[in-house]
Amino acid sequence: MAFQSPLIAIPRKTTQDVDWSNPIRSIIAHSYGEDPKNYAEECSVLQRCRQDAVRGAGSDQTARDLLYKYFGQLELLELRFAEIKVPFIWNDAFTDKPTTQTSLAFEKASIIHLISSVLSSLAQTPSRSDPEGLKRAYYNTRASAGMLTYINENFLHAPSTDLSREVVQLCIGIMSAQATEIFTEKLIEEKKSPALVSRSANSTAGLYNTAVEEMKEFQGKGIFDRNWLYVLQIKSKLFASLAQYYKGVADNSSGKHGIALVRFKVADTLAQEASKQANSFNYTFISSSTPTLPHDAGTSLMEITKSHLTICAEIKDQSTKDNDLVYHEVLPSEASLPIIEKLPSSSAPISIQEIYGNPEITKLIGPDIFIKLVPLAVHESASIYSEEKAKVVRGEVERVEMSEGELRAGLEHLGLPGLVNQWRNLVDDDGRDDSGDVEISLQVRRLAEDISRGGNVENSLRQLDGERERCERELRELSGSLDNESRECERMRAKYTPQFTQPPSGPQTSNWRSNIASNLSALASAGQSDSHLHTIWRDIQPQITLLASGESGLERTAAQIAAGRPQAPVNQGISLLDLQEEVGSKSGLGDNEKEELKKAVADAGERLDRLSKIRRERDDVLKDLKEKIQNDDVSNLLLLNRRSTGVEPQLFAAELEKFRPYQSRLAAAIQASSSILQELEMLVRQVEKGKGVKDLQRSQKHRTKRIREWERKLIDAGEGWAEIQAGLGKGLTYYDSLTRILDDLKREINGFVKSRENERNRMVGEIETRQRIGGSPPPPTSSSGARSLEERLAALSVDRSSSGYSPQPPKPVTSPSFPPPPPQVSTPSFPPPPPPAKPTNPYDFSSLSNVPSAFSTSSPNTARSPPPSTSNQGPAYGSSSYGYNAPQQPQQSGVYSHSPPAQSPYPPPPSQSTRPAPQSYGSYSSPSQAQPTYGGNQTYPAPPTQSQYAPPPPPPQQTYPSHPPPQAQSSYSAYPSVQPPQSQQGYYPPPPQPQRPAYTSPPPQQHYPNYPPPTGQYAAQSQPQPQGGQYGYQPPQQGYQPQGGYQYR
Repeated sequence: MAFQSPLIAIPRKTTQDVDWSNPIRSIIAHSYGEDPKNYAEECSVLQRCRQDAVRGAGSDQTARDLLYKYFGQLELLELRFAEIKVPFIWNDAFTDKPTTQTSLAFEKASIIHLISSVLSSLAQTPSRSDPEGLKRAYYNTRASAGMLTYINENFLHAPSTDLSREVVQLCIGIMSAQATEIFTEKLIEEKKSPALVSRSANSTAGLYNTAVEEMKEFQGKGIFDRNWLYVLQIKSKLFASLAQYYKGVADNSSGKHGIALVRFKVADTLAQEASKQANSFNYTFISSSTPTLPHDAGTSLMEITKSHLTICAEIKDQSTKDNDLVYHEVLPSEASLPIIEKLPSSSAPISIQEIYGNPEITKLIGPDIFIKLVPLAVHESASIYSEEKAKVVRGEVERVEMSEGELRAGLEHLGLPGLVNQWRNLVDDDGRDDSGDVEISLQVRRLAEDISRGGNVENSLRQLDGERERCERELRELSGSLDNESRECERMRAKYTPQFTQPPSGPQTSNWRSNIASNLSALASAGQSDSHLHTIWRDIQPQITLLASGESGLERTAAQIAAGRPQAPVNQGISLLDLQEEVGSKSGLGDNEKEELKKAVADAGERLDRLSKIRRERDDVLKDLKEKIQNDDVSNLLLLNRRSTGVEPQLFAAELEKFRPYQSRLAAAIQASSSILQELEMLVRQVEKGKGVKDLQRSQKHRTKRIREWERKLIDAGEGWAEIQAGLGKGLTYYDSLTRILDDLKREINGFVKSRENERNRMVGEIETRQRIGGSPPPPTSSSGARSLEERLAALSVDRSSSGYSPQPPKPVTSPSFPPPPPQVSTPSFPPPPPPAKPTNPYDFSSLSNVPSAFSTSSPNTARSPPPSTSNQGPAYGSSSYGYNAPQQPQQSGVYSHSPPAQSPYPPPPSQSTRPAPQSYGSYSSPSQAQPTYGGNQTYPAPPTQSQYAPPPPPPQQTYPSHPPPQAQSSYSAYPSVQPPQSQQGYYPPPPQPQRPAYTSPPPQQHYPNYPPPTGQYAAQSQPQPQGGQYGYQPPQQGYQPQGGYQYR
């Protein structure tokens, strides 16, 4: 066609801006209980989406897409905000009257009407001479009719004329007639059969006739444009003429010339009427007054009808001439002509569901703007669906786990796949070589590698012992240094009394002595830990030596163990009865049995491979099923069906059908694995019937048992080795920290001893200078002075043989390695001073040569009666008043002193006047400072009697070394083990930190209560005994912690 038939477009509705934000925020705050500010962006997106759809676009595809998107968001919005009230203002499409409604349904109906208008406009624009343009026009007219149909079916009680049922129905008829017209044009252009074209044209004419009749009812109401009626009438006549024309052509072709001629005459008559109306319409049509029609609508209709009229006139004249000259058929009346059948509806409206079901439209709509805002009812339904999914997963997982458990149990019961390897070995070497290659477990191999890299344990243990002995030796040297200083001080005091004013060092060195004792106690505990490591090493040394020999040594030993040789190392658990049974059970395989065994090995290997593949596939399917169910979300689907009641069971059942293929695959895999397991069981039973195989398997079983027992012992030894390594690391760390502490302690003690020595030398020099200047005689050497000094020293003697008391044994020392002090007289906590090193020593005691030594341990010949006790007793140096509680264990009581009996006072020496006991010491250099009395008016505790002890006679003029411990010293085991001074954390106790005393001023005198005498044995203390224990000391049965670290009495 040169001209294109004009199509009618539905007029567009117009609207004004609305505010979505405030109503939506109000509903979010009241109905959902959330903060509306969190959805400000979503509200603005919705607002902008409406403006773009209804105001910013025209009648093109962009406008259609924006309207599609906005209507889709309205549908989703209604599911969450069904009760929203927004004043929507829309102008009527035909009357232009404004209508205001707050219902969301009015907004949706108006948008659908607007979409229908845009679609009808899109049907006008393309050229239908192009196949693609014709398809777009055909689709758009049908889609427009579908949109209008949705309005009529879902929106009742229209508030405006353009949405009323009658107007919408008329628009649907017009769109359907135009779609049928486009289809007829396509048939004509494609030159389809005249009968088919006539039927389609007849359907088009019928639809136009219906639209004309419906439009006549609206005449005078000012709703529709009059030009619409003219166009509909012209097309109704035109397509009726086309139907008669093509039907006449069909009848003429079938030999019905008379009927064809009558139809040509009817077609010519209708064409003349259509042409006449088209000419009249062309003269009166003004395109600007009717924007819903193309601007060339009048011209096109006139040309189309004129052309068709010419065709009809020509064929009518030709048919009349042919019938008059050739056919001479009787012409039937027009009323008697057969009715032309109508073509079945080929232009049915496209529903809105079909339009929005298109994936392109779904993608165009995009995600829900308020997707984060899900109603509570949807959450509840989604949770129910989640539980249904969980039931499916739990059921499948339970079936798979049960199947896997059955497979594992069955394979373990049959001994597969290890049994197949045994069969293969039997086939290869006939099971005769028990001393061949033995498979050693990976754990043993790794253990051997670790031990090879671990170093020499014996060297580390020797290093540990050396460190402990060094630390103990240094501690004893420090204790001896303090003892020597104290003896030297007392010796000078006895020589230059009362001019010698240097205070005793006991109160100042108590903290150091306590630290030394605590460290010795900790060393004793560390020695026990070291002994434990030695014990473990002795137990596991053969196994560790074997593991350290490398893989070659392990393989040789494993071969010997597998062969059942009793000389195999680390093989004490093998029964000789098993060996005898093993030797007697060896037998060979026959040729037939070997062939059957080869076949069984091949069959079992093939079935095991299939079973492994099936298990992997089953696990993969189960994993896919879990992921599919995890990612499945039906919230949107539930949201779309929120307004439907009772659809959840059907909806859930339909959604769960998506997982049916996975369930079927899992069931098939489980069934296949069970069948293969049954086949393997039958195969194993058949192989085990052979006597040779049974005997060889028994031999292999015992062989494997011996190897496993051997490996278990090696693994146990490896655990002991790991314990030794851990202990060595902790022990060496402990001794390193103790060494640092000892260095600090040594520096402080040496400095203290040196300062004391300098001070003592200065005092002695001053005393001797004053004696030389003042001409004062040297210390008295008369018999009376000797007797007085003898009496005073005898009162302090530690020899209990002449008294009526037996000594009570002291409490155990702090550390098992710390020896008891030597016997003393004047100061029981210090050993006697050594003789002068040189004859030119200014501190000469020649005048006292006939007097019994104050430090002698021999028993005096003359018994002394105890003096009456005085109430004003001063603090004697070395008495229980100087006992210091160890800071680590304050709960321990007493020092190394003996509790005084009920009455044990000693009289003061006749030559010494009684002095009050001072409460504190002053400066070292102050000669006027009151000094504590030594043998004065004070009370000393007397030990209780002990009948079973008989002290040996003392040797004459016994000299003492600077360090009391003799060379022949017993080991730590001679002493009971004691707890360290503080709670241990880890393998070794942490060494205590040294406590630094003040040099310038000793601490104030403290009085401590007398403690009850300890229990236990007390050895002879009259002189040190080189043989046996230290000083003849017998270890008590129970140890205790000393308070103060040094023995004071």
